[in-house]
Amino acid sequence: MDAASVRALRVWLLLLPPLCRCVRAPDTRDTRVSLDDDILRPYDHGHGPSHSHFHVRDCQPIAHGNSTHESRASSNRSGLPFAESTPFVTDVSGRFVYGHMTVVHDPLRTVSLLEPVGPGGCWLNQRALVEESAKEAGCLYAMNAGFFNPDTGQCLGNVVSDGKMVQDSGGVQNAQFGIRRDGTLVFGYLSQEEVNDRFNPFMQLVSGVVWLLRNGEVYINQSLKAECDKTQRTGQILTFVDVLSARTAVGHDAAGRLVLFHNDGQTGVRGMSLWEVAAFLKKNGVINAINLDGGGSSTFVVDGSLASYPSDHCIPDNRWRCSRKVSTFLCVHPRRCEPQDCSGHGDCVDGLCVCQRGWTGTACHKLVCQPPACGAHGVCTVDGCVCDAGWRGTNCTQECLPGFYGDGCNQTCDCANGSSCDAVHGRCTCPPGFQGDACEQLCPLGFFGLSCAQECHCDNQCPCDPQTGSCKTTLPHVTNDTLYRAGVCLAKQIVSWRREDEAHREQPYLTEQTWLIITIILAYLLSISLLVHLVQACRSMVASLTRRGDYSYVPLDNMNGAASCPQAGDE
Repeated sequence: MDAASVRALRVWLLLLPPLCRCVRAPDTRDTRVSLDDDILRPYDHGHGPSHSHFHVRDCQPIAHGNSTHESRASSNRSGLPFAESTPFVTDVSGRFVYGHMTVVHDPLRTVSLLEPVGPGGCWLNQRALVEESAKEAGCLYAMNAGFFNPDTGQCLGNVVSDGKMVQDSGGVQNAQFGIRRDGTLVFGYLSQEEVNDRFNPFMQLVSGVVWLLRNGEVYINQSLKAECDKTQRTGQILTFVDVLSARTAVGHDAAGRLVLFHNDGQTGVRGMSLWEVAAFLKKNGVINAINLDGGGSSTFVVDGSLASYPSDHCIPDNRWRCSRKVSTFLCVHPRRCEPQDCSGHGDCVDGLCVCQRGWTGTACHKLVCQPPACGAHGVCTVDGCVCDAGWRGTNCTQECLPGFYGDGCNQTCDCANGSSCDAVHGRCTCPPGFQGDACEQLCPLGFFGLSCAQECHCDNQCPCDPQTGSCKTTLPHVTNDTLYRAGVCLAKQIVSWRREDEAHREQPYLTEQTWLIITIILAYLLSISLLVHLVQACRSMVASLTRRGDYSYVPLDNMNGAASCPQAGDE
């Protein structure tokens, strides 16, 4: 048998389900559950160092500046498959190690950090088998994630699950993994402000221990300086790094795909050290990665069933160990829309938001028309730009044409005498000499100019030009009400002109008899004006006195042709 066949046989022997049953522990009711006899504790008390984020920033290599974490835009490839999981068996320093590598193409919509049992599990300090929680949540792939207190069941570190802040570590500086709302993958150490960022909040966040890879290079030594506190002198965290054990880790590759890593093992007996995990991930193209919970709790599930070993069998030689209850876990599920209702502006179809008309974006949260497309005089709607009153055009950048105003510039101005119309409200702006809502009225006698606000200054109370204010003897459209006044002005002007002529000339052009005739004519005209007013008043009085109900009373004298009012020429 050749070497390749021997190697393949050894692989299948390792992965074949063993036939012997698990050894029942005296105080364990379920044979599928292991005791808490294989736990990796990087810290004696609590979880993480006591120093601040500033310490982490100051002790990192100068090449990284002030940035204590790495961010990478995640892949968002649509279609199927959205995740691919591959089992592996690898030779590490002469020993075989087996586990799973899972690549996720659209982590924002297919990966969730979930609490044990369900929402509220961390608050209740509950623990559960990964396969049980995964089946309940509909996970296709799942593995344990965050650290926990095995005595109390308390979740440790930061926990954000599907956008909900479950637990805040208070700034403890452990290596973190998170997915922000815009799909950014984050690895490294975070300040409290970054954890609680509201502009681009975390949708998923979990605390691990030790940053394995940073920008494609092993970062374990630098991570030890950043994380370890007093325990560094005791060697406890160094033991945690060096010991062979089952491990879980999370990272990403150059394409922004999320990578889930799991290897089976038993602490101190088989498995991988963190140095070996980091080297394996780097060899397989992982750029950034952090270590998650491991030890005997390292569990990987495919389609709700244990993938690394059978759930109801194990081998006494410790090659296979039964799973045990853990805390939070990473779940790879069918693609979901985020948010599930597509922001109320679309429908979720196969994990992608199909937006309604006028909306766009992966969550249908953006209008197709976005500012500043509509400029300063319009707003974006699902139907495009809606312009303010007085403005028009696709982008609301053009004022209404002359003679139009209002919304959509579809109302016609009603302004006379060459006045202009306000494009917003339709108000008329009158030229000099006119007034009124539609500029249809001349300035009243004695006033002129804009808004008829200026008084005339003509001799003998003569009228002036309503537009310019220049003095003259006649006005256009003079009514009976102003005839008398105009006549007086004219007479006085004529007398004034006569006197001026007599002063400059020896012989007058007109005799006194001529002037008398002119004066009589003017007086006659004034008398006619007064008579016309008197006749109109009399007729109005008769009409009001003779009307009775629905008929009019007509005096007999009127019927005979007699006039009840004096006629012109009567005395």
